[in-house]
Amino acid sequence: MVEQLAEILNPYKGERGTLIPVLQKVQESFGYLSQEAVSQVAKFLRVSESEIFGVASFYAQFRFTRPGEHSVKVCLGTACHVRGGVRILDTLQRELGIEPGGTTADYKFSLERVACFGSCALAPVAVIDDKVYGRLTTTKAKEIIDQHR
Repeated sequence: MVEQLAEILNPYKGERGTLIPVLQKVQESFGYLSQEAVSQVAKFLRVSESEIFGVASFYAQFRFTRPGEHSVKVCLGTACHVRGGVRILDTLQRELGIEPGGTTADYKFSLERVACFGSCALAPVAVIDDKVYGRLTTTKAKEIIDQHR
């Protein structure tokens, strides 16, 4: 990890104003911002770890926990909510045994709730990895999870 981090950090030459792009690159490489990565970035940019956590926790794009192999996002926007999005989310929570924001113990799945994907005509919608699944039912949601297991 240290070598990979050095490769990511070297182009930035310890410039303090590059914190967000550096964090984006680190997360892109590792999937999240680990404590070790935060420590290395802090040393490299000569800022405190708490400053990094303060900045990173302000933005929803940054994660501090390892994500699952498959990202499961359930839309709860107005159209999806009205057409059963909550039932889809509840079903997936039971199937995966995790709450939104969580990751299964085997790191196979992460579950998130999302405000809107902009696919209202397909409501209710879930996105697994980068594939959109529309007009979901609880049965279809279970089948899709089973296909990814």
